[in-house]
Amino acid sequence: MYCSPRVAGLRCLQQPCEVGQVAQGHVMSNLHLKDEKSKPDSNALRAKGNPDTVAAARIVQSRTTQGTGAVLKTDDNTEKIEEEEKEDRAAQSLLNKLIRSNLVDNTNQVEVLQRDPTSPLYSVKSFEELRLKPQLLQGVYAMGFNRPSKIQENALPMMLAEPPQNLIAQSQSGTGKTAAFVLAMLSRVEPEHRYPQCLCLSPTYELALQTGKVIEQMGRFYPELKLAYAVRGNKLERGQKIAEQIVIGTPGTVLDWCSKLKFIDPKKIKVFVLDEADVMIATQGHQDQSIRIQRMLPKDCQMLLFSATFEDSVWKFAQKVVPDPNIIKLKREEETLDTIKQYYVLCNSREEKFHALCNIYGAITIAQAMIFCHTRKTAGWLAGELSKEGHQVALLSGEMMVEQRAAVIDRFREGKEKVLVTTNVCARGIDVEQVSVVINFDLPVDKDGNPDNETYLHRIGRTGRFGKRGLAINMVDSKHSLNILNRIQEHFSTSGHASFPHLLLSIFLKRLLRNLTGHFQVE
Repeated sequence: MYCSPRVAGLRCLQQPCEVGQVAQGHVMSNLHLKDEKSKPDSNALRAKGNPDTVAAARIVQSRTTQGTGAVLKTDDNTEKIEEEEKEDRAAQSLLNKLIRSNLVDNTNQVEVLQRDPTSPLYSVKSFEELRLKPQLLQGVYAMGFNRPSKIQENALPMMLAEPPQNLIAQSQSGTGKTAAFVLAMLSRVEPEHRYPQCLCLSPTYELALQTGKVIEQMGRFYPELKLAYAVRGNKLERGQKIAEQIVIGTPGTVLDWCSKLKFIDPKKIKVFVLDEADVMIATQGHQDQSIRIQRMLPKDCQMLLFSATFEDSVWKFAQKVVPDPNIIKLKREEETLDTIKQYYVLCNSREEKFHALCNIYGAITIAQAMIFCHTRKTAGWLAGELSKEGHQVALLSGEMMVEQRAAVIDRFREGKEKVLVTTNVCARGIDVEQVSVVINFDLPVDKDGNPDNETYLHRIGRTGRFGKRGLAINMVDSKHSLNILNRIQEHFSTSGHASFPHLLLSIFLKRLLRNLTGHFQVE
């Protein structure tokens, strides 16, 4: 097989005999599966108050109602991949925010396109260079930011420039983009004026709460600044005017507050932030609502839009809501993962893939691993089979509440479970330093059955993080799936091709993993 030495660098771990005979299975500690279908306390759904407390209350509750020995299942007739993907996009973003404790230290280069190519391009290496208000600088350092991230280096000078400049930015998870636009909003606010001046739209109630948490943390030394949540359940009396300077909410509620209920005077808004644009347009109605809100704002209002991806649909949406923008995006050639070794295993069926999976664990003791399946049904089946083999496993899928998913991931990050079986709900942005192996039990495809290259990149990106090396293994069980894998390789090929020999799984894997990372202990 020919492939690029970068993302397309896939080697073959070929099975020369019966898959189950390659290596002895290593029995790990008992399985702990979660049956987490608890309902949130209605008191935890109040929009007002500390969102950190809200999220914590929900997570604590989900932990106290966990059962054991049960695998989450869905009705076969209602399991539709397209619906899963739609609801998972917002969930992925929320999970990123709920469980992240630090920034991802990536080396990706960004491309900056200025609205005025003749103006000088500025970047900063320290927060002091931005000449922030002392109380904001204090808040930045209190949050643990020692220096600007890659996107912050380029975006903050633009967002804080005078006169204000509009910005469209592509930002990967964990790059500090939320802190960047929060800092921009806090810098623009005039605290002596008791009315909304900054407006931030998030796709969901939960994501709005998480952004609000960042605002509260960064503004902790700025007590004059107040925050309001324009989200479901936050009832105000007709005719009431909001006195908080910053409002964060979901498009439908914000639109009502600006037009029908008149709680907000949109003509006084100075900064408009549209976060998670790719998630936003995947939700019915949000795109139109966001555009209607934007049209109410003054022409000199600063518009900031952020998206993890820049598909055509996102670009069209961005151009409607952000006039005359500066643009920051990742260079295409940087969308690669140099620290990850990629291989594939040839099998003949789902059952053979499972046995191969057991053999991988029989060869090594893994720090932690993530296994991706295409549907909830497959994920539930696989978790159950791993249970029978005595593996310590957590199951994560779309029918669980977001806070319950966060609790599962929290336990996984703490090492209480060594293996996480999941659908694409976990593909984006979840940074667990101990994850050294990612296994694609099913290769990612879109609703039309074509390779989903973006999801592949996000999936294998769960390993090889924080500058450490990682391993991605792809399970191939048919000519069709091999074709999918070849097309994924072709998509990510950027320079030349290199061939790799077919390698015996049982012999090679120990040597590979011993050299790959200190996380592995060879049996």
